[in-house]
Amino acid sequence: MNKFFEFLKKLFEYKPDNSYNFSIDGDRFDIKDENPDNTNSASDKLEDIEPKNIFTKLSNNLDFLKYKYNALISNDVIIREFSLLAHDTQYNAFVIYIDGMVDSPSINEFILAPLMIRNRANIFDEKQKKFISEETINKVKIKKIKNEKESNLTEFIYNSLIPQNSVDKITEFSDVYSAINMGNCVLIVDSINTAFDIDVKGFKQRSVDTPNNEIVVRGAQEAFVENIRTNTSMIRRIVNNENLVFQTIKVGKITKTQVAIGYIKDIANPDLVSEVNYRINNLDIDYIISSGQLEQLIQDSPGSLFPQIIATERPDKTANFLLEGRVIIIVNGSPYALILPATFTDFLSSPEDLNLKYQFSNLQKIIRLLATTLSVLLPGLYIAITNYHQELIPTELLFTITAARESVPFPTVIEILLMEISFELIREAGLRVPTPLGTTIGIVGALILGEAAVSATLVSPILIIIVAITGICSFSIPDFSLSFTFRIYRFIYIILGYIAGFLGIGLGLFVQLIIMCNLKSFGAPYVTPFALNKNKRSISTYFIPPIWKREQNSEFVHAQKGYSQRKISMVWRKK
Repeated sequence: MNKFFEFLKKLFEYKPDNSYNFSIDGDRFDIKDENPDNTNSASDKLEDIEPKNIFTKLSNNLDFLKYKYNALISNDVIIREFSLLAHDTQYNAFVIYIDGMVDSPSINEFILAPLMIRNRANIFDEKQKKFISEETINKVKIKKIKNEKESNLTEFIYNSLIPQNSVDKITEFSDVYSAINMGNCVLIVDSINTAFDIDVKGFKQRSVDTPNNEIVVRGAQEAFVENIRTNTSMIRRIVNNENLVFQTIKVGKITKTQVAIGYIKDIANPDLVSEVNYRINNLDIDYIISSGQLEQLIQDSPGSLFPQIIATERPDKTANFLLEGRVIIIVNGSPYALILPATFTDFLSSPEDLNLKYQFSNLQKIIRLLATTLSVLLPGLYIAITNYHQELIPTELLFTITAARESVPFPTVIEILLMEISFELIREAGLRVPTPLGTTIGIVGALILGEAAVSATLVSPILIIIVAITGICSFSIPDFSLSFTFRIYRFIYIILGYIAGFLGIGLGLFVQLIIMCNLKSFGAPYVTPFALNKNKRSISTYFIPPIWKREQNSEFVHAQKGYSQRKISMVWRKK
């Protein structure tokens, strides 16, 4: 038998071929003595040549960047060679950028035109002075002249010839790559080893729109977009304080994704800010695309089902947490901001709670808590009662349930699992199909299939009601991640209720509470408002107090500023 399996393994096993019959000639760049910092020889292979600093010779920079960006293959990489005029002298230069990521009129008007066209600051006559080559004069003397001329030329171009508001001087190729990949234009001039990173971004992006997942009736109607600078500006407009800080970190060896860490300097706990920086700076990964990926990489307990970091698309909600002393993370390319630390009650709260009177908000919170409990436990309780605890059901209702299930061929657990899985399929299909068909999927799934299942005596009518109530209650959970968590726990409680009735559900709740009490989010206990709440006059409690009694910031954040308002905030009533 073993020989037979070994034969099949040898027959079908894939063996990668590591031998290749092609090579790349590395003797392309004449880089000797052009840049002392680049210790590369002309005999090195091309894949081994990775210069750090920009060359002085223009042709070396041009050839290397053409190779690096595959300019002969990639048609969207634009390299424009030209001659610029500076100090009555003509210099060769080129700009490199990616088409579709820059604003072409800005390049024409603010880069090429000032550098190429004769003007008062840039005069060129026919008696032009050629740049003296290093080979014709003594090296010591020419280096002194070269350094002075390079400095003068660099400063002259930077101060007089590029009328753009955002220009940086860079000397390393890594900065050149980052600038080009972000949508900037890079100018490189012959005879100087300094390039100019010019901000001319002009790529298309989604405009600010209303939130799709966190809808409120009374509140701001703006949502984050995929551009990191647009998102930070929206938060700055709301907070409107000079102490708001955004630190930018590049994550990913390949993508170098911009990640902004935001906090208010005189409110946020410095230890919390340091911990966030430490975790993000110590990520050894090749790429990161979204905030969801980053969330999984920095949370305290990655194996736990419960979300430990808040993800929101609302700038107003983000600003509220910032003013409370928390830290936010924004990832370029993702329309969601991460807020930390987070507690269990944060995921059960809606952004609208702070905009309504506390009586209305607390009523919504009671309904929300009831809906959360039913969405997790109702199917499991139904199985436990019908299988083990029939004495809890009124006699008339028990007869009705028995009569309805008389012709159903499946046991209760199979029946309810069948309906729950069907409901999950309908929910998933409603998310994936095109928008015009979403309503059709709901009608077909809820009405036609449900009615057909009852008519075919595959399920009982009361079970349809149980599943429908459970589904409606699950939609009332504000946070998408917490809703997923409770959907998984719902199936766990169904199995526990089938195995041991109320005892199984009670043991499941006990284990779940132990797991929740053991969780921490950046040092903050996950169940703080319930188990360790010492601060009754803050916004961190589940049932929020009146707005004039919310003078204290959340204790678990350990903010530098413990109070957000005076004890008597409505001073006008005391006058």
